Amino acid sequence: MQAYLSIAPVIAICVSLIAAILIVMSRHYPRLCVGWTIGSAVIKFAVIASMLPSVLNGNYPAIKLFELSPGISLAFKVDSAGMIFGLSASLLWVITSVFNIEYTRIFSWLRDIRYFASFTVCLAATIGIAFAGNLFTLLIFYELLTIATYPLVVISGKPEAIFAGKKYLAYLLTAGALLIIATALTFRYAGTLDFIPGGFLDAGIGSDKLLVLAVLFIIGFGVKAALMPFHSWLPTAMVAPVPVSALLHAVAVVKAGAFGFVRVIGFVFGPTLFHDIGAGTILSIMAGITILISSLLAIGQDHLKRRLAYSTVGHLSYILLGLSLFSPIGWIGALLHIVNHAMMKITLFFCAGAIAAKTRMDRVSQLGGIGKQMPYTMAAFTLAALGLIGIPPISGFVSKLFLGQGALGADLWILLALLLLSGLLNAGYFLPIIRRAFFVPSDMFVKYDESPLLFVIPLALTALMALYFGLQPNGLFDFFKLATDAATSVFAGGIR
Repeated sequence: MQAYLSIAPVIAICVSLIAAILIVMSRHYPRLCVGWTIGSAVIKFAVIASMLPSVLNGNYPAIKLFELSPGISLAFKVDSAGMIFGLSASLLWVITSVFNIEYTRIFSWLRDIRYFASFTVCLAATIGIAFAGNLFTLLIFYELLTIATYPLVVISGKPEAIFAGKKYLAYLLTAGALLIIATALTFRYAGTLDFIPGGFLDAGIGSDKLLVLAVLFIIGFGVKAALMPFHSWLPTAMVAPVPVSALLHAVAVVKAGAFGFVRVIGFVFGPTLFHDIGAGTILSIMAGITILISSLLAIGQDHLKRRLAYSTVGHLSYILLGLSLFSPIGWIGALLHIVNHAMMKITLFFCAGAIAAKTRMDRVSQLGGIGKQMPYTMAAFTLAALGLIGIPPISGFVSKLFLGQGALGADLWILLALLLLSGLLNAGYFLPIIRRAFFVPSDMFVKYDESPLLFVIPLALTALMALYFGLQPNGLFDFFKLATDAATSVFAGGIR
């Protein structure tokens, strides 16, 4: 594996930043703003996809823009782990941009310049996180993502949205401050911030110091990854529009937190050191508790988006659980779940948005018989929900299978039992929605009246993607190979 000089990572980031400027300049022409959004999304995806063949061959595009001081630089490198996050985010963003066209028209946000400009900046920050070559670069774009998402959370201007925005900033900026401290301590201990497979921190620093550092990272990234007890900002933020919820839950924000754990465990500490100092045990316990409690809370939610929000809280901790295992197979499962969960969860939020737009209803108790009115929407919802439960051959089953094998490989039977129990709890909050939609009659939904095509096509496409990658985990974009390469490099690099 080797890096080569390439400007492609910078182009992938700057495409969206340029689009944001063009959107602001075109603020009096809403259709042009939509065009800039979709055009930049397509170009971004094309640029990232063009780097995939070289990454699969072990040749990583990289560039250092400038150095602030020895060991601290703004640098990018597209490795296998970064490609998983960047490629999946950019692909889903293209589809979300199409969904946005009809959604903004129906809810009269087509002329709100903040909506489109903030979205494009968020995606620029997301790709900056994915392709960051060191902790300093990751931290810069991590904080940019927090700030750029805030206008989207409060965009409706309602009191509950303003409250949600304040809570969002309070949680995430506090977490960012902890990450700044952790990054400074890392540089002090190691004299570098550059990501290295297997990590660059040394046991000679002292287990007490390293454990404190690990806890700072766990809290710092755990807030954005909705790790309990730092999760409550996420359900509160469900007052935001559905495409924003999709951005929060599937494409960018929470996945940025999970990806932060990928970098810190695999490329700063290394799995061996992270495990030896006890940080792996701490993270696995916190993730396990999060999975159980969030699933139980989801069962009690009548508001559809809040039920989906608590589902996200639990499924993010599937990723953290896999990363906390001292097991390459567990890591493969965790990396795959970054992609698989994104496809399934964005489908569910698209469906929730289509239902709200068509019926103005957002409660599970209101959805009796809606499967007759909106069969394609609810069929996509059903497929994605079954995938999150872990039913084969949908992609959620594949990542859960590897997570289970990773738990067995680490001789942690209790974590395997936890995964099986969480699958039952997932069924407990998804199956009642499906039963009500298709098998509970209602006088409100008695005839076919499906959503517009610009809703149906995106949600059907993401649902079919979840099915396709369950049948072909290594199909089309080689996500399985990327996950395997990333896990292999991390564990091989940790052998000293």
